[in-house]
Amino acid sequence: MNSIVAKDLVKVYNQKVTALKEVSITINQGEFIVVMGHSGSGKSTLLQMIGLLDLPTSGSIFINSKDVSKLPKNAIADVRQKSLGFVFQAFHLNPQLKAYENVMLPMLINPEYKNKAEMEKKAKELIDVVGLSERAEHYPSQLSGGEQQRVAVARALANDPDFILADEPTGNLDSENEVIIFTLLKELAQQGKGIMVVSHNESILEYADRVYYMKDGVLGDEKR
Repeated sequence: MNSIVAKDLVKVYNQKVTALKEVSITINQGEFIVVMGHSGSGKSTLLQMIGLLDLPTSGSIFINSKDVSKLPKNAIADVRQKSLGFVFQAFHLNPQLKAYENVMLPMLINPEYKNKAEMEKKAKELIDVVGLSERAEHYPSQLSGGEQQRVAVARALANDPDFILADEPTGNLDSENEVIIFTLLKELAQQGKGIMVVSHNESILEYADRVYYMKDGVLGDEKR
């Protein structure tokens, strides 16, 4: 089983603000992991380290048994593209592109896709996975907030990553759409994706396989 293993992560900003204090965590494929914490607790910093969007000051990150924290930047970008998908609180959809075209974006830098027709077919399949097949040709402005976030989830799946990392994915949504997104992420975990969500929303707890709590850069013990 593939996994992400973070060991003793420390992140110091400006040589004085310690955002992470020797944090260790494992995310396995097929698991739905939740990291809870208030704003400023360090949970988003942890996601950025695990997602290789930033590098730790010290500590190691292993993705599928490979120590990726010491790789050169181009190799890190390659691992991130192949193994990781991201969902954020802001949907980050291109307003000039249709829903399925937004899903295609990560495919454009993936050499495994040979042509535009192949990308379009895959993108529309993923739009169907998130239950929006009838909205595939719509622009973001024609979609509700919940629908836009579902497009963002489909985009995170574009390169068939082993892991999906989500930072407050329902922060801009009402309770009805919150349930839709959490249920979708849970289904992806049941299908074999490793899911890590950082949130302060306690509604997510019923979906989690494991829950951790962060405070002042320290990750508390696993709870379930």
